[in-house]
Amino acid sequence: MNATQVSRKTALKPALRSATFRVVGFAAALSLVVGVTLYNGSTQAAFADDYPTWSDVTEARNNEAATKTVVARIQAALLQLESQAVAAQKDAEEKGNIWQEVDTKYQAKSAQTETLQQQADAASAEADEAEKRIGELAARLVRAGGGDVTTNLLVNSQDADSLLYNLGMSSKISQQTSALFDRAVQARNTAQSLSDAAEVARAELEVLKIAAEKAFAEAQAASQAAEAAVAEQQERKIEFDAQLVALTAARQTTEADYLAGVREREAARAAAQAAAAAAAAAAAQVPNLDAGEISLSGWVRPAGGYITSVYGFSSQYGSSFHKGTDLGAGCGSSIFAASAGTVVYAGYGWNGGYGNYIIIEHANGLRTAYGHIIAGGINVSYGQNVAVGTRIARVGSTGNSSGCHLHFEVRPGGWSTTDPVPFMASKGIRLG
Repeated sequence: MNATQVSRKTALKPALRSATFRVVGFAAALSLVVGVTLYNGSTQAAFADDYPTWSDVTEARNNEAATKTVVARIQAALLQLESQAVAAQKDAEEKGNIWQEVDTKYQAKSAQTETLQQQADAASAEADEAEKRIGELAARLVRAGGGDVTTNLLVNSQDADSLLYNLGMSSKISQQTSALFDRAVQARNTAQSLSDAAEVARAELEVLKIAAEKAFAEAQAASQAAEAAVAEQQERKIEFDAQLVALTAARQTTEADYLAGVREREAARAAAQAAAAAAAAAAAQVPNLDAGEISLSGWVRPAGGYITSVYGFSSQYGSSFHKGTDLGAGCGSSIFAASAGTVVYAGYGWNGGYGNYIIIEHANGLRTAYGHIIAGGINVSYGQNVAVGTRIARVGSTGNSSGCHLHFEVRPGGWSTTDPVPFMASKGIRLG
């Protein structure tokens, strides 16, 4: 740390002491909003463990009253499972909205903090340059007007014109020095003020980051719970439908028939998973031509289309901060994993206006996100490894969208977003 940095840090201390109260107040207010919304949602009810069994079905089969009772239990269980799946999906959507709301505030504050710091650095550089010029002009002033003027005129009468000219110039230099001094003081004060504001913004940003991390963990868990609830409902429905057939159809269906169907489905599922794994392994070795050319650094364009909305603040979004770049790809067209990684979020719903939404984590914690996916168009699930160019979804217009396009985000370190256009350009991929 150099002397300038030390002096700036010392100058910041009084401002930081007063700023602490503002940050604490900001944190308290935020915790009221996030804490209440984050934990006020109803917890998903545990699945009932007293569903009708095949033993119940067998025992009731030859007794009309018992059959009606078991049928009623099965129908009630189907309704319960459907209700639990709907509740889990609703909970996931609510938590997804909460996370996106907090995350949007975090991204806006991050951009504001960065801008303030850039402005502070620019003002400081301006002050440094003005102080440097003052030193140069002061040196010229000494050279021009040094010594006794009368003596110089008598001793060097032949150079009187030159000496008087230099004295005139020294007056001008003195005026320039005064103006530069005023400019340096103003720039230094501006730099200090902006540095103070940036420091306060950084403290507020840290509070928002903690809230965003917590909200994302809640949304992530709720999304997985919803996926499990839907899978449970679908699997149980197959069994309950088979039990209803066994109780009501002329042909007697047995548990053995059902289990044979289970084994058949499991075999088909295993075969599909093996095929998907083989395809993923092949994709890692062979470029996906549909995704376009893969750069030498292992990145690809996530979708087709021209840029329709830019990153950050713009007249198009007013006071809202746009966390990504929009690509105007056609409805139903493919969305590709921009690079190899692991899916850490795959959620249907509003998601703060970004609609059905996927997040992939890449090397060094970097993440990319894909929004406005078409209804039913997510092709990956949480924890799945994807190769660069893997077709992960299809373009849609879900969420707060007026037409089909891909909302594409880049998050270095996993949290703060950055402009995808220069980032992808650094990876050898052109978006616009």
